[in-house]
Amino acid sequence: MHAEHHTHGGEQPEAGATRHEASPTEHAHHHHPMPPHGVAHAVHLAGSAEGQRVPHAEHAEHAMHSPEVFRRQFWVSLILSVPVILYAETVQSLLGYRAPEFPGSTWISPLLSAVVFLYGGSVFLRGAADELRSRLPGMMTLVGLAISVAFAYSLATTLGLPGEPFYWELVTLIDVMLLGHWLEMRAVGRARGALAELAKLLPSTAERIVDGRTEEIPVSELRPGDLVLVRPGAKVPADGVVESGESEVNEAMVTGESRPVAKRPGDRVIGGTVNGNGSLRVRVTNIGEESFLGEVMRIVEQAQQSRTRMQRLADRVAFWLVLVALSVGAISFVAWLVTTGSLTEAVARAVTVMVIACPHALGLAIPLVIAISTALSAQRGILVRDRTAFERARLVTTVVFDKTGTLTRGELGVTDVAVEPAWDEQEAVRLAASIEAESEHHIARAIRRLAEERRLDLVPAVKVEALPGRGIQAQVDGRPMQVGGPQLLRELNLALPRALDEQVRRWGEEGKSIVYLIADGSVAAAFALADQIRPESYEAVRQLKHIGVRVAMLTGDSEDVARWVARELGIDEYFAQVLPAEKADVVEKLQGRGESVAMVGDGINDAPALVTADVGIAIGAGTDVAIESADIVLVRNDPRDVVTVLALSRTSYRKMVQNLLWATGYNAVAIPLAAGVLAPVGVVLAPAVGALLMSVSTIIVAINALLLRRGTMSAA
Repeated sequence: MHAEHHTHGGEQPEAGATRHEASPTEHAHHHHPMPPHGVAHAVHLAGSAEGQRVPHAEHAEHAMHSPEVFRRQFWVSLILSVPVILYAETVQSLLGYRAPEFPGSTWISPLLSAVVFLYGGSVFLRGAADELRSRLPGMMTLVGLAISVAFAYSLATTLGLPGEPFYWELVTLIDVMLLGHWLEMRAVGRARGALAELAKLLPSTAERIVDGRTEEIPVSELRPGDLVLVRPGAKVPADGVVESGESEVNEAMVTGESRPVAKRPGDRVIGGTVNGNGSLRVRVTNIGEESFLGEVMRIVEQAQQSRTRMQRLADRVAFWLVLVALSVGAISFVAWLVTTGSLTEAVARAVTVMVIACPHALGLAIPLVIAISTALSAQRGILVRDRTAFERARLVTTVVFDKTGTLTRGELGVTDVAVEPAWDEQEAVRLAASIEAESEHHIARAIRRLAEERRLDLVPAVKVEALPGRGIQAQVDGRPMQVGGPQLLRELNLALPRALDEQVRRWGEEGKSIVYLIADGSVAAAFALADQIRPESYEAVRQLKHIGVRVAMLTGDSEDVARWVARELGIDEYFAQVLPAEKADVVEKLQGRGESVAMVGDGINDAPALVTADVGIAIGAGTDVAIESADIVLVRNDPRDVVTVLALSRTSYRKMVQNLLWATGYNAVAIPLAAGVLAPVGVVLAPAVGALLMSVSTIIVAINALLLRRGTMSAA
């Protein structure tokens, strides 16, 4: 390692100004061990993939039920309903046939309808009882009351009460309701299936190394500190650190990173990712709830269960809708009984109103969008810790990026090379890297990395000697050469060639560090070094501007460096020489202008600014997803994910509004129709038709929410 051998090319700050040059390591992300979390519904990752339990918040009305339960109830009820429908007087006269009669045939409809009512309708009756016990009448109360009134009235007519029973309408109503619930539960299940898919990522067994030999054990038996062997093509069984071996690991399924990630000793690996062609020995660090997948599942589950402002609005509308439906149903019953004198018609109208007004679509409108958008985010390495903040992200007008490690790589790299006309650029890079071959100085590493990227073969350097404070010298191919900064040029009384002078001056204005290759006593080439801008940053800024969002940047670096990065990326506004404690002040300044601000930082020294911002986004979290200061955590260090956050927030909100408008608009039309306002023109809805319309309304809401999966991430 040789001494510092360059001087910074940027201007000195004015007198009285606080200078804070952020070194590449100053903002480096540090991983902290995940704290234990007292999660109400613990996520268990121990055990085989098949045996893993992934609890989730059930739809309140469907507690303890699954799509399979509704599917079974639907098919059994449908089979029992066929004879009831065939023996219905209305159906026989409509189709022009007579069902066979035999002793007891008159009891086919009452008995089978009773079975369908008690078996198929049981879920609605239990749900209604639960709602009434909690004094929160809702969808189940309406359905339970409707089918109870229909069955009781029909049974009473069978036992002698004047009037016509409508058993076939009753069983058809229950069948349609069960079908609607089955389809809805399938949609909800697919939306929340991301948690189950995450759990399945872990292999069921692991190869633990004990005393130099391997033994195959269930993943549930792994403990922190165990050493495991991960063979080529195998899944990593738990979070850990590579102790030996080199490979590339596919992390796409957990972080959204499309390219395989190189792993060497000391690098972290995530349980559930797929190893490439190399063999790795990994020391286990985290298992179960403390693992990356466990933490992700906890965050996703909490976000899916959280109630947003839109959800609270939908709940209030649903509550009032139930009261309106009960009131309109009672009024319809009285009105029809008085005007027609027919108890059968009066009951039919009341039942139809209660069924068609079920706030099922309303109850599903928001939770399904939340579940799908949260799962979509997690699949892209975007973890929503605060649903309300995610909802606010659609309103963001300015995104503020911390520069170092976010828009830039956080490490020094060669940005420009200039050579004398007689020199070849590739040869200059090769010679400079050869001289710096053994040095661990950050400038030396940057030059070597450039040679590696250009696939240049180095040549042996001899008589290598560090020149403290100035650079390094050596002999290459028998020629004396040096690499150093401006101080070395002054010591050797070397002037810059005219061909390099103008470019070097421009680099200095951009705040870049400059070193020179000196060969045979003259300057052969100049290298400009700076914290390298991520290639993804250009696209991120362009996309943010495309969706109408301003981009600002804050940094502890000098004015020159900040100006250069801002100009390169096309950033609207930048704040230079900002101390970590002052970052929150910058956010407040922007908010004071009326801006809605999203702050993007590493979640450590940016914590005050992340908390102050309207939306705090921690970027490049890697396996440390438990960053308490952030509302949203981005696993990858890719600023383009910020665009995805804003776009998905906008799209999700749009879907919520669409669903809410559809659900309320449908009821505004359907309830008067069910009450019989169009009866004078011959339009009267049967209870079964009302149930069908209600189910279709629910399915439309579910399909609209599911379109989030297929839709693009572009914001409207």
